[in-house]
Amino acid sequence: MKFSRVKLYDANPEVLNLLSGTKLQASIMVQNHEISGIGSSQAIADEWVRNNVLLYYPDTIISFILVGNEVLSSTLDQDRELWRDLVPAMRRIRASLRAKGIRTIKVSTPLAMDVVESTFPPSSAKFRSDISESVMEPLLRFLNGTRSHFFVDVYPYFPWSGDPTNIDLDFALLQGNYTYTDPGSRLVYTNLLDQMLDSITFAMSKLGYEKIPLVIAETGWPNGGDLDQSGVNVHNAAIYNRNLIKKLTAKPPSGTPARPGVNIPTFIFSLYDEDQKTGPGSERHWGLLHPNGTSIYEIDLTGKRPISQYKSLPLPTNNEPCKGELWCVVAREANLTELRLAIEYACASGNGTCDALMPGGECQEPVSEYLRASYAFSSFWARFRSQGATCYFNGLAEQTTSNPSRGSCKVPSVTF
Repeated sequence: MKFSRVKLYDANPEVLNLLSGTKLQASIMVQNHEISGIGSSQAIADEWVRNNVLLYYPDTIISFILVGNEVLSSTLDQDRELWRDLVPAMRRIRASLRAKGIRTIKVSTPLAMDVVESTFPPSSAKFRSDISESVMEPLLRFLNGTRSHFFVDVYPYFPWSGDPTNIDLDFALLQGNYTYTDPGSRLVYTNLLDQMLDSITFAMSKLGYEKIPLVIAETGWPNGGDLDQSGVNVHNAAIYNRNLIKKLTAKPPSGTPARPGVNIPTFIFSLYDEDQKTGPGSERHWGLLHPNGTSIYEIDLTGKRPISQYKSLPLPTNNEPCKGELWCVVAREANLTELRLAIEYACASGNGTCDALMPGGECQEPVSEYLRASYAFSSFWARFRSQGATCYFNGLAEQTTSNPSRGSCKVPSVTF
């Protein structure tokens, strides 16, 4: 596929061995659960470097060690402890590398856009008050002092999907036919990606760090998803990533309005669709490739192929918000044994979710097991969707516009 960098979410030995002797630059990751131990013990940091770097380097080109993934996004009490341990762990990993004479591997950590309070307008952006002094200032001091990079996950899809009425889709897809002028800086933006990146730049500047280079740790667009998810289709995914590559491979570099002409190393998320990932349907559809390795759409990662030379894409049918009724029903080829366990899970939530399946209810036996499951899934989804529940149930469920109700058994729906 002619890419030059790969980012792993661990330090998988099989992958690192396979990368040996190639020109691919690898970024490897200290997983979140390892941070506190490393942050509190140089010996543990030394062991991590010995097991995950020295066994492969330099035959495998390791360019970055990333400590954790989106550590500052969780506000759970137990995860807040990682905030305190993050920068100490980064310092210890770097000390281990220096002790072994390794100076070519940089240390950083990928953060999500939620580290800033707002990205609109970019010039007003600042880091969240709960992390600004306690975490971000020492983190930026470390990155600046070690000449490392600020890694950030930037997804224009998410702000667009959260407010499709006020954010132009072409602006999110980097189509370049819409502009926005920041009232504070007077900088003119032609796409949402630049706007989000510059919000990080302005936030860093407010803490006194104006020149730390950025790396886009993740970006992309979902090629599919659930029926209630707008804009998740192959057309938009291809357009976004092709425009992204065109922007990134421009010579001279285009940079952003706040940093014109600056190159921004970028990782596209993701190489493969993740067909077993939980959550909304879009979570399983960010890949450039199907799980079997075939391409989902044409793309040239070198940027040499003009966009006009690609074959036509299927026209999108879901760019507008979903309207009407949806049901959460049993997926095709669902395993009956697993289905029964899923029904028990859905019904265990209480709150009347499965009253109709109880003795005397309108959906009790002899209704089929599949209709019982569809009732339980739909009822659970309708009741708890506002709290983050999805129509997935470990792959046993899917959304439909077809009413599964039969006779007196009326299956609950979600109306949009």
